[in-house]
Amino acid sequence: MKKYFVKLYQYNAWANNRVMECLLRQHVGDEKITTLFGHVLAAQFLWLHRIKGLPAPAVKLWGEYSLEVLQKMVASANEQWIAYVDETDHFDRDMTYHNYVGDLYTNNVETIMMHLVNHSSYHRAQIALLLRQGGLEPINTDLITFDRVQRGQWKD
Repeated sequence: MKKYFVKLYQYNAWANNRVMECLLRQHVGDEKITTLFGHVLAAQFLWLHRIKGLPAPAVKLWGEYSLEVLQKMVASANEQWIAYVDETDHFDRDMTYHNYVGDLYTNNVETIMMHLVNHSSYHRAQIALLLRQGGLEPINTDLITFDRVQRGQWKD
């Protein structure tokens, strides 16, 4: 599973970077879009802190974030997740935690990690739709596109 998670989280970082570059390039200030991307990144911090047994990070799950703050969040989330995946050999363990509203759950860390990238992809697609509806150009963040870029078959 290590190889799978390395690739999955490299993809997630690539996709986060592409969305951020897209928002910056087009000077996107739409609150729905920036809040949605902030939600993606806040969730990435929240789950990582839970998995590592750290206190909840100082992020709002549905907060309003400027492009400058989002840019810092992207860099930090990418760096922290890649480091965690690189330094961890086994992800197959159950974890008991309280969710954002205090409910108690137990889930497998591998499942959580798959969920998180799925969750991020889901919301990145919503961002693409909102960009298009607003007359802006969305960016391709498909996993297959990432693989094509990695193989030198597609220019990033």
